[in-house]
Amino acid sequence: MLFSYLKHMKQLINRSLVVGFSLFALSLGLTGQIFDPVTWSFTYENKGAGAYELVFTAEIEEGSYLYAMDVPEGGPIPTTFIFDTVPEFSFDGRVYEVTEPKEKFDEAFGFNIRTFSGKAEFRQKINSGSGSFSVKGSVNFMSCNSSTCSPPKDVEFDIVISDGTRTIPASGSDDSVSAGVEKGKGMLIFFLLSMLAGFAGILTPCVFPMIPMTVAFFSRDSGSRKSSVLNAIIFGISIILIYSSLGVLVSLTSAGAGFANALSTHWIPNIIFFTLFIIFAISFLGAFEIVLPNKWVTGADSKVDKGGILAAFFMGLTTVIVSFSCTGPIVGALLVEAAGGDVLRPTVGMFGFGLAFALPFTLFALFPSILNKIPKSGGWLNSVKVVLGFLMLAFSMKFLMTIDSVYNIGVITRDLYLTIWIVLFVILGLYLMGKIRFAHDRDLTHIGTFRFFLIIAVFTFALYLFTGLLGAPLTGLASMIPQQKSTAYVPQSAATQDIVVSSFPVSAISGSEALCSKPKHGDIFDLPYGLPGYFDYEQGLACAKEMGKPALIDFKGHACANCKLMEARVWSDPEVLQRLRDNFVIIALYVDDRTQLPEDEWFVSSIDGKTKKTIGKQNENLEISKFGTNALPLYVITDHEGNPVNKPMPSNLNVEEYKAWLDEGLELFRAGR
Repeated sequence: MLFSYLKHMKQLINRSLVVGFSLFALSLGLTGQIFDPVTWSFTYENKGAGAYELVFTAEIEEGSYLYAMDVPEGGPIPTTFIFDTVPEFSFDGRVYEVTEPKEKFDEAFGFNIRTFSGKAEFRQKINSGSGSFSVKGSVNFMSCNSSTCSPPKDVEFDIVISDGTRTIPASGSDDSVSAGVEKGKGMLIFFLLSMLAGFAGILTPCVFPMIPMTVAFFSRDSGSRKSSVLNAIIFGISIILIYSSLGVLVSLTSAGAGFANALSTHWIPNIIFFTLFIIFAISFLGAFEIVLPNKWVTGADSKVDKGGILAAFFMGLTTVIVSFSCTGPIVGALLVEAAGGDVLRPTVGMFGFGLAFALPFTLFALFPSILNKIPKSGGWLNSVKVVLGFLMLAFSMKFLMTIDSVYNIGVITRDLYLTIWIVLFVILGLYLMGKIRFAHDRDLTHIGTFRFFLIIAVFTFALYLFTGLLGAPLTGLASMIPQQKSTAYVPQSAATQDIVVSSFPVSAISGSEALCSKPKHGDIFDLPYGLPGYFDYEQGLACAKEMGKPALIDFKGHACANCKLMEARVWSDPEVLQRLRDNFVIIALYVDDRTQLPEDEWFVSSIDGKTKKTIGKQNENLEISKFGTNALPLYVITDHEGNPVNKPMPSNLNVEEYKAWLDEGLELFRAGR
């Protein structure tokens, strides 16, 4: 898939950049093909004495049908209602079907399934002592006709309850659950939100290391100013085109919502970029120079320098792919929307995201062309390249770490990773002191003020890394280094809220006694801080039911930087840990794991029709089918049937908000029992 994608993008560049914009324009005319036969309306009835009934009505086009709330296991997506509850009201029972569904044989699934045709009504009883309040939430559903089906849809509702009755019509458009970009009122708002997300993507830990690589790449250009500017602009436009066309590519080729995740976690692209970073690093250390063929540089004055354009394009492609592990939540949400057949919104959203994401990189690409005109006195420029070489060597380990964790190889351990980094930064510190010299370096006669403080920073960082070998969590680097294996964190007294690291094995402290049964896949996965939990959806729900606790589903990934940050900065909080351990049954589901399951556990997805053979693919399919997104991380508090009791939580580094969300979910679960 990666090579076919590269081939496709190369053809776009060779023909001209106009072709890419034509693809964008073409996509704007495809939205009329969307299959969306269900229109929802929402209202309520006042039953008196603080009692109300919420009324949900689905108008279904002739020839189509809507699946009921209860469908057989292995069947399509049932109609499900999710509420964003507030203290102003309480539930009286669960949502029930007013319209009686009819059972029919579904040829696609091979068994009888209950469905609605024409019109369907659902109701939910609530009680409240408030005179005026609102009930917000969404309905997730799936509809079909004799020839096609829609993917899972989410339609939001906001029912304002006061004197009288209010009806809120809805069109049936789908929304992303929580991935940094929420549905705006109008395409312009959606575009602006996508741009904001693009600017935020620059600040992620996976993207920052690409900035030195960009500067180094364009600083080596010995051509004219016009050529440098052209290449930098092509570099920026390439990023925009790649993001803009990605949603269309997925929708038109049925690449699936997990395309971005697959691209950033598959061993082939990770090996390619590991090799690329190593080659760049060795070059910057002085072993050889990366130069373009003479016939390319001699055409610097021409308007079209084929070599320069291709080089700039593939630099842009590298930047996009490397950033996927951190920008995945927004990209994943847009790709889920694209997989549903909606080409316009993901294309516009990705265009806005790519535009904002490319702008700072383009400025950095332009800056080196100005630096090349400054005299290279004192050898300072070579020192900059050597430092960049060390940074690239360090960052190249990230690609090996991804392969090792996703495929459960177990070679790139946390200690080995940290040891390599420590050695690299110690050598870098010695280089800055003049104790080590590389090719093209001059004798260091004195140490300037800036270099002196840089030496202090490098050795301090190496010492900080060394504390990680002694068990320190290294929270600030959580997204860049292998996850710390389960070590029991024992909260001290409530007065101090200190945390100490226990030297005892986790099993001696948490153990299987905190669970109902031995966790499936427990030999390849574990939870941080010695937390007990499961790694299989059905097994986790069964234990939650047995223990009478709500389930906390944690959709995560080996290569998910934000997942690691959440565990390092939020889950490490003593009060959060206490809530997780005592109040919930944790179900950690890795969506990027590539461990293949036995053949009798494979199934064909109702979303894309593909056979899901690995743990990650099955978990990703579950996240998309039930919650309408593949954004990571995603935390969902559910009842014993897997129905959310409050709004799912995306990445949120605010500890107090996360604790409040956990408490809300627990309270609503208890109230609904």
